[in-house]
Amino acid sequence: MDYECIIIGGGIAGMQAAIQLGRYEHKVLVIDAGVGRSTICGSYRNVLGWPDGISGTKLRQIGREQAQSLGVSWVTDEAIDVCSEDGHFVVHTKEQGTYKTVTLLLATGVMDRFPELPNLRSCLGSTVYVCPDCDGYEVKDKRTIVLGSGDTGANMAVTLSCWTDKMVYVNHEKLPICSELHTKLSELQIEVIAAPVEQVLCTAEGILSGIRLANGCVIAGERGFIAFGGNEVRSTLASRLRIERLENKHIVVDPRTKMTNVPHVWAAGDVCAHAEQLTIAMGEGAQAAIWIHKTIVNVRSANEDTRHHH
Repeated sequence: MDYECIIIGGGIAGMQAAIQLGRYEHKVLVIDAGVGRSTICGSYRNVLGWPDGISGTKLRQIGREQAQSLGVSWVTDEAIDVCSEDGHFVVHTKEQGTYKTVTLLLATGVMDRFPELPNLRSCLGSTVYVCPDCDGYEVKDKRTIVLGSGDTGANMAVTLSCWTDKMVYVNHEKLPICSELHTKLSELQIEVIAAPVEQVLCTAEGILSGIRLANGCVIAGERGFIAFGGNEVRSTLASRLRIERLENKHIVVDPRTKMTNVPHVWAAGDVCAHAEQLTIAMGEGAQAAIWIHKTIVNVRSANEDTRHHH
């Protein structure tokens, strides 16, 4: 079956694009693996209209229903390959097979790297955070534990020092910290513990109370941040189409249109190079969709002209 647009990734950027394209009444398919950064976030609190927060899974559910009500098709599957053929893009998936499209939007996102410590996932978004721009506010004046690795965790602790002076940095992987950061940490009087964590301690509601180290020692805390580095930028499909990527694997796009260097292929959300924010991902999804719409309309009229000439 042929589509006018295929969106790979049903996270925040992909959903917003799907809703916009659905409202243009285009023939759209979302291929969504069902897991992503938004699925691990228990609560987004910095979003217009949700002052008490909304979970990533809830937002995805609402967004999917909204897109489908506008006629957008949706499959839960993983896109494993994409190629260009006779002016179309062919997307191969793990289970359902192949799909053809005129335009393509990559909204495949980023996945944070963190160890699977007992209880950690249940705290993410409620009392343990990943983004200081989104959630630095949440640790204001609270006893905060930064769980991380080497310089990445040290940087996070330094960044958060403007919010709280009650902080400890647990270097779980015991990677070295550069001398410059060491100096900063000691100037800010941030305690550094280089020891592996055994488990996160929290209530059933995901309220952090502390962590237990592998040596049995318990460190109390009210809030946490994770910063391990090496997050997975999910842009492998982009490399199949020779799309320009930065060294860190983020996709390069035109700031105005969100189109990549490959015509008729766009990218939006965390897979692009920018501040990794839910509201920005939404904006980029809508922005890409507007330009995808213009392209679809142009392709349609070009096809009609060709038919008339024949």
